[in-house]
Amino acid sequence: MLNDLSDTEDDEMLILQAAVFLIVLVGIDEARQNQIRNRNQHRLYLRRRDLLPNPRAATPWQALWDGQNDRAFITTMGFDVQTFRYFLEGPGRFAEQWEETPIPRRDVSTQGEPCLGARSLDACGALGLVLHYLSSAMLEVHLQQIFALVPSTVTRYLSFSLDILYEVLLEMEEAEISMPQTVEEFESESELICARHPLLRGTFGGLDGLSLTAETSDDPEMENATYNGWKSGHCINNVIEFSPQGTIIMAVLNAPGSWHDARVARPIFTALEDVPDGFFLVADTAFPRGSASINGKI
Repeated sequence: MLNDLSDTEDDEMLILQAAVFLIVLVGIDEARQNQIRNRNQHRLYLRRRDLLPNPRAATPWQALWDGQNDRAFITTMGFDVQTFRYFLEGPGRFAEQWEETPIPRRDVSTQGEPCLGARSLDACGALGLVLHYLSSAMLEVHLQQIFALVPSTVTRYLSFSLDILYEVLLEMEEAEISMPQTVEEFESESELICARHPLLRGTFGGLDGLSLTAETSDDPEMENATYNGWKSGHCINNVIEFSPQGTIIMAVLNAPGSWHDARVARPIFTALEDVPDGFFLVADTAFPRGSASINGKI
C-alpha cells in the first residue's frame, strides 16, 4: 500500500516537473517572438512580399518612364526627358557602362560578363533610381516602393549607379563647373547682367546658400554637426555660385548644417583672389566682404 502511494507521488512529481518545463519553454518562445515583433516595429524597409512582384513591370517608375512627360521628370528627378536621355544614351554614356560593367559583389568576378537578364532594373531604371535619390530627401523605403526593390538591391544599385553617373559626368563638357578664366569671359558675363541691371557693371555672378534637409544621425557627433539651431532642424549646407546664364560656376557642397554660410564659402573666397580687378559677385548679407585680399570682389 505504501509502495503504491509512493509510486503515485513520484508519477505526479514527474508530471508536475514536465508541466513546469513545458511552461518555461513556452514562455521563452513567447519572449523571443515578442522581441522579434518589437524589433520589426523599428525596421524602416520592406520585404519582397510587401512590394510589387516585378521591378520591370507595372511599377510607379515604369509608369513615369512610359509617360515620357517633361513635367513629371523634372518634378521627380530634376531633368526633362531630353536631358535624361542625353545622360542615358550614346557612346560612353550611362546605358553603355551599365550594360558593360558587372555589378560589384563578393561572389562575382569583376572581369566576368554582366548578366543583364538577372538584374532587377535596366539602364534607364538604374539612372532613374539614382536621380530620384539625388533629387529628394526621401527615405530609401520610398525608393523601394517606387522601384519595387528590396533594401539590399537598392543599396547595391545606388552605389553602382552613382559611380557610373560620376564617370559619365566627368567626360561631359556641359557638366563642368568652372569660373570664367579670361577678362573677356568676365566681361561677357557682366554684359548679360548689365543688360537688365545697368548699375551692376562688373558683376559676373551671384552667390547664395542652399540648405538641404538631412536625416537625424544616430551618431551623436554627426547629429550635433548637422543640427542648425536657427532652423531648428538637421541639414546639410551648400554654397553655390551662379553665372547669369543660369549655370553653376563654383560650389561648396555637403558642409555640416551647423556651419554658417560665410564659413562654408571660404574656398570661394580663396578663388575670388584670382578674379580680375573690377569684377565681383553679388551676395546677401550672410556673406561678409571678406579679407583685404578680396576687397571689392563681393
